[in-house]
Amino acid sequence: MKYQPGRLGRVFLVKLEHGDDIIKEICRLAEKEAIASAAIMLIGALKQGSMVLGPRECIIPPPAIEHYFNDGREIAALGTLFRDDKDNPALHIHGAAGRSDSSITGCLRQDLEVYLVVEAVVLELEGITARRKLDPNLQVKALCIEGD
Repeated sequence: MKYQPGRLGRVFLVKLEHGDDIIKEICRLAEKEAIASAAIMLIGALKQGSMVLGPRECIIPPPAIEHYFNDGREIAALGTLFRDDKDNPALHIHGAAGRSDSSITGCLRQDLEVYLVVEAVVLELEGITARRKLDPNLQVKALCIEGD
């Protein structure tokens, strides 16, 4: 285990509107407000998006089970934002997306188009120097804490 102490900085309440792309808009906020590290909470609905629902097998690197939906789903999700090795915001968000009596849970990826509204709370983390870097063994952009 590795860890790094920090403290809460600014808090942003964000209303993502119908048609917005969650990833693009949160990254745009991070750029505009110079947010280097954050925790993110999301609730609302998505018209469409892609998710990774786990590995096909528990091997390294993990072969992903990719899933695309376009049927409108309620979501609840938590994530983090850290800068990558090119200083771009890099998000990692996991959540559940449900419709009627079915639900999927996994890593939200791309084309996350808001249906009606998604509310987000972005908690800036100060004093954190962690980054997201490509792990050559895992083949994913993984959290790197000082000393990694």
